[in-house]
Amino acid sequence: MTPGPIWIFGDQRSEAHWDQSLAVAAKAQAIAEAAQAPLVLVVMGTLEDFGSTDEKKPDNLKQEENETSCYSPPEAIAMARTAGFQTILQISHPRLTPLQPSTCGRIMADLTKTQQPWLVLFALNDFGREAAAFGAQYCQTGMIADCAELTFEDQTLVGRCPAWGGEILADITLAEGWTSAFATIQPFGAKIKNHRTAPCPVKTVQIESLPKQKNIRLVNRSIEPMATRRLEEADTVVVGGAGLGDIRGFGRIRELAAALNGEVGATRPPVLNHWVDENRLIGQTGKTIQPGLLITIGTSGAIQFTAGITNAKTIVAVNRDPRAPIFQWADIGLVADAADVVPLLVQRAKQSAMRRLTDATCTLENDEKETVLQKGGFGDLVRRLREARNWSVNQLAQVTSQTPDFIEQVEQETLSPPVSFIMRMAKAMEVDPGTFLRREEKEAIKDMRTQAYQRRTREYSYTTLTPEAENSHLRAFMITIEPNQAHRPVAYKHEGEEFIFVMEGLLEFKLGNKVHVLKPGESIHFNSDTHHKLKSMSNETTRCLVVLYTL
Repeated sequence: MTPGPIWIFGDQRSEAHWDQSLAVAAKAQAIAEAAQAPLVLVVMGTLEDFGSTDEKKPDNLKQEENETSCYSPPEAIAMARTAGFQTILQISHPRLTPLQPSTCGRIMADLTKTQQPWLVLFALNDFGREAAAFGAQYCQTGMIADCAELTFEDQTLVGRCPAWGGEILADITLAEGWTSAFATIQPFGAKIKNHRTAPCPVKTVQIESLPKQKNIRLVNRSIEPMATRRLEEADTVVVGGAGLGDIRGFGRIRELAAALNGEVGATRPPVLNHWVDENRLIGQTGKTIQPGLLITIGTSGAIQFTAGITNAKTIVAVNRDPRAPIFQWADIGLVADAADVVPLLVQRAKQSAMRRLTDATCTLENDEKETVLQKGGFGDLVRRLREARNWSVNQLAQVTSQTPDFIEQVEQETLSPPVSFIMRMAKAMEVDPGTFLRREEKEAIKDMRTQAYQRRTREYSYTTLTPEAENSHLRAFMITIEPNQAHRPVAYKHEGEEFIFVMEGLLEFKLGNKVHVLKPGESIHFNSDTHHKLKSMSNETTRCLVVLYTL
């Protein structure tokens, strides 16, 4: 016996939901062709919603933010008429909007009883789950829930559904005697074929009365905030799984996502362990994503998770188990421990982000690329970097050893900051200082470092312990100060850090306004951009080991 038509519920609540409905229709097309069953789109709305379906499709399909639907029924029908549907069924009633799952399920159940469709298919989301369950219960028909795929094999409908936490796929079919069934299907991984040369016919069914819903009341409705929608729409998503070990390990995922300007996702175990909110769950029972870049760390690759990532363009997987199923999905696989890999990825991502942000402000003049430092736009760059880190002016002033007034003048471009400020800011943001500097400035810093080294090695009281290290960041000297004499320093302050260890004599060390007296075997470690001075306090020569780290 030839089965009845296949109905697809067209969800118009948002553009994403509408696309999910078309993806379900795409998965049903192969079944419709194999079973020779008509494919029907069901669209619901109020009487006022429906106009002439022959009208030209509007240029702007999106309604205002405070509206319930992204597409009106006429707009949805106009788009669907040239797709692979044999018929479009438009259901209307004066009070059908806003549509609730229970109401939708009851309407579909009543129509199923009278028109006997073979399958009534919903996208696998919260609305679809509820509406399909209500519909199957109301008309006492079959139900196949959470299908990854639907197939038609040997004249038998088979739904492949994850079971045992996604470890296996169970094949579920209808018992003998059932002529109709509801089903929810994972709505990604396929696109409907637009192979109609002429628009398909539209059939209108007007509902005379809506069933009263007992114990169900709409309390409130609002457009989902953009912040909570970003996971499905994000171009970069970082997903963490059970392999991260604990909430601290999962925190590394958040840090990496922030460095990449991406969104955080999770498999079921992190959600169950309360490492992350449930709205970050990806997979069969969570959200389906389609980013350009997906980095999945510590996830095994169970089908319940991978069902939600099939549309990702590039998948990078990190797992210490080389046999993990996730590597079958990955474009790039790395067998490693997350604790070792993620910090390196975070560091590289931060450096890359800073370089991209700086490069975005560059211009070309006289065939030579000049940065905003030279073009006078450095203040805007400082402000953007500060805001990207969610730092206040006071916070940036603190980490760069400047005043808030200084930062404000730099950002307003009424003051040109010295290179030392750039170096401190780069250090605070954990990026390569070269990100901010022109080639000329890099060479100048290198020259200054060389000159300072040479001055120290020419000074009679200095003996170098690191010869030929004038271009190195880390260098060591032996300093000799005559008895009861102040050391004649080359410079009172300089960039970097310094460590002094007293080997002989008694050293008076003045750092800023504070005086320290160090005996043999004692040492001090300090930031060398603070004014400092050394003096021998003993009747014998004072000898000190000095190690400098300069930027």
